Amino acid sequence: MSPEQRRALILRLSSASGDDLPSQRRALGPREVQVVVTMVSAVVLVPWIVYLAIALPRVYVSHNWDQAWVGFDLLLLMLLVATAVLGYLRRQLVMLTAFATGVLLICDAWFDWMTSNRADVGWAAMTALLVELPLAVLLITEAVRLLRVVPIRWGVLRKNAHA
Repeated sequence: MSPEQRRALILRLSSASGDDLPSQRRALGPREVQVVVTMVSAVVLVPWIVYLAIALPRVYVSHNWDQAWVGFDLLLLMLLVATAVLGYLRRQLVMLTAFATGVLLICDAWFDWMTSNRADVGWAAMTALLVELPLAVLLITEAVRLLRVVPIRWGVLRKNAHA
């Protein structure tokens, strides 16, 4: 089957459910529920951020500080290994793990820098700028690139189409 024939078949099959007919009214589906829940969450988060900015103490002694950081770094390690293995095996799930790993690396850089004392802030900034953030950019941009390449290879999108 040629790429054009495969593309035509996929498009025919994807529209076979009749979801794209404007004359039919249907109940809220999972996509609409997800969009509404996400928007409501974003609206509720704004006053919560304002409240935290006003109410939280500038200095706070934390219990289980070591366990929190070790747990976070273990999660980061698991995602890095999963991304490497999935990439080696050429599995599509690598897009998700690469993106998630990149986001966690950005979070790690931010919290390392923000929670460092004056003696360690230089080290935190250096590791963020030289290791964590470049690796995060690499992982996220590769995940986004794969999101475009996979549908093109399957014949769902043309090479010059906007994804």
